[in-house]
Formats: sequence, structure tokens, C-alpha cells
Amino acid sequence: MATTLTRADLLEAISRELKLPRHQATHFLEFFIETMVDAIAKEEGLKIASFGSFKVRQKSRRIGRNPKTGKEAVITPRRVLSFNPSLYLRKRVQLRKS
Repeated sequence: MATTLTRADLLEAISRELKLPRHQATHFLEFFIETMVDAIAKEEGLKIASFGSFKVRQKSRRIGRNPKTGKEAVITPRRVLSFNPSLYLRKRVQLRKS
């Protein structure tokens, strides 16, 4: 069964590994996440070595179809976030196959 790594799990790991009090680990994690979000929003992307790249892409207006009714609808232009994992991350995921 798959589990989700939560913010609380990350805080616990940071606190334990870096031997920081929980409030300092919280500040560290919040700063890290906010820095990442700002970089992606302002710079249109973020690259983290051995992890992957986040990129903002512009999608054009297009015609889509409601899968339930089959009725056509216009999908408006929008910006979307995509993630491209690094080769290192892809290899690590492959090693964990069960």
C-alpha cells in the first residue's frame, strides 16, 4: 500500500537529521518551499540537481470534449506547471520496483 510523505513527516526528518528544534525545522521547511514557489513563479522554472526541473508552460486555446456528454467545449489558454525528473531520480524509482 502506498503512503504519502506529509509535511509533518518532512519536519520530523529535518528535525531529527539536522538535530534542530521543531520550530526551527518548521522555519527551514517553510523558507525552502517558499523559495521554490517564488523561483518557479518569477523565473518560470526551477532546476534542482539530482532531482529534476519544474517548468511553467503556456498552453494554447483548444477545443475539448466533455467525456460524459461528448459535447465540445473551448478550453481557455492557461499556464501549467510540469515536472521533468532527473536521470538520477528515474534510476532510483526504477530500483524500487516491486
